[in-house]
Amino acid sequence: MRAIWSGAVTFGLVNVPVKVYSATEDHDISLHQVHDADGGRIRYQRRCEVCELIVDYAHIDKAYDDGERTVVITDEDFKQLPSERSREIDVVEFVPSDQIDPIMLDKSYFLEPASASAKAYALLRRTLEETDRTAIVQFALRQKTRLGALRVRGDVLMLQSLLWDDEVREASFPALDEKVRISAKELQMSAALVSSFESDFEPDKYSDDYQEQLRELIEAKLEKGDALDTEDTFGESDDESDDGGEVLDLMEALRRSVDKSRGASGSDASTGSSSKSSASKSGPARSSASKPSASKSSGSAKDATSTAKPAARKPAAKKPAAKKPASKTATSKSA
Repeated sequence: MRAIWSGAVTFGLVNVPVKVYSATEDHDISLHQVHDADGGRIRYQRRCEVCELIVDYAHIDKAYDDGERTVVITDEDFKQLPSERSREIDVVEFVPSDQIDPIMLDKSYFLEPASASAKAYALLRRTLEETDRTAIVQFALRQKTRLGALRVRGDVLMLQSLLWDDEVREASFPALDEKVRISAKELQMSAALVSSFESDFEPDKYSDDYQEQLRELIEAKLEKGDALDTEDTFGESDDESDDGGEVLDLMEALRRSVDKSRGASGSDASTGSSSKSSASKSGPARSSASKPSASKSSGSAKDATSTAKPAARKPAAKKPAAKKPASKTATSKSA
């Protein structure tokens, strides 16, 4: 377990340093969305409805609208509000444990004694046990001020965040206002039915059948080979796709340059050039297939430059144009 917060329980002059741990966890299998046609992952984009640009999270503020007006709240605004700068779990009062309505209970946390001496921690725990009281506390966690109940569970102090009073809704149904008559006989039979189901609550007797069957389904698909390579479900990012386009354009330009250069060599040979001259031309043409900078045809160099504009910065795309004079000299000697 990893502590998510540290502070101190304080009441009066008593200070109990503690570390806070999440007491519960979700056992649901984590699922994500994919395209049914190819299994590609679905990615959500934060797009501005005004400029239609995809906005990086660092440039996103929060806002509130009342239906007609919108108020933007910046990070600087949030810094002025109460936050978790306070590291105290302040005890407000001690109340009878049965006065806390379970509907108000929210997230649960374990408290670990954080000081070298755990005497203050043990003293508070024993006091709550023997008085059958629950401490109502106030604290700040994750940029929110919270109300909580500090009570004992086994040998551990447990902090349970509580909903604020105005967060609990009132039940208001028309059916509750209807008058219903229940006879003594019906009530007696209902009580007998309840008695037949009476038992002590043992949480480990129950299991999440849906999650267990979902896991069995996943394992069965894996055993049958009915699965995709996870890497294949991710597409290239925008930057990667652009780079890939440049590489493909450059390779296509080089291929066309080599083909055109070889075509020119074959044409010279058919018009009566000597075998020695043909060999001197065909040699460099073949080397250009492996080294883009070795192309001798000025036409092929222009073709490569115009087709592969995104790669014009690369030395490999500039070298062919540098050897134009050599191409003219070779032609004059051949003549």
